[in-house]
Amino acid sequence: MLAECTESHKKIAMGLLSYIPDYKDIDRLTQLWNSYQDKDNRKLFLWKDEETDNFVAIIGVELTEYTPVIRQLAVSPSFRSEGIAHLMLDEIQKKYHQDTLSATLELSQLLSHWEGKDSDD
Repeated sequence: MLAECTESHKKIAMGLLSYIPDYKDIDRLTQLWNSYQDKDNRKLFLWKDEETDNFVAIIGVELTEYTPVIRQLAVSPSFRSEGIAHLMLDEIQKKYHQDTLSATLELSQLLSHWEGKDSDD
């Protein structure tokens, strides 16, 4: 289940974001957190695992004039390879009523795989 990240989720969010190699440093991590708090067009969402009732993943989205851009995405190591990233992308697509999403260069391969998921069946 996708939930909008609030200030009360800061520790959880920063813990999940620290799984991204570029954000191992606390200063960079804090700077990233602040960039989402300071801008109305940037949102962080957490993914709650229904079995454990814990937040296990995070996705950062920038809302542009044309399409939501996926900026960050991290899944807790013990929940990887369960399709959570694709489920989060599905929910972002529904939330913003978009046919397509965009992503950073680092996430473009994941997005391409997600876009082609129906043709894999």
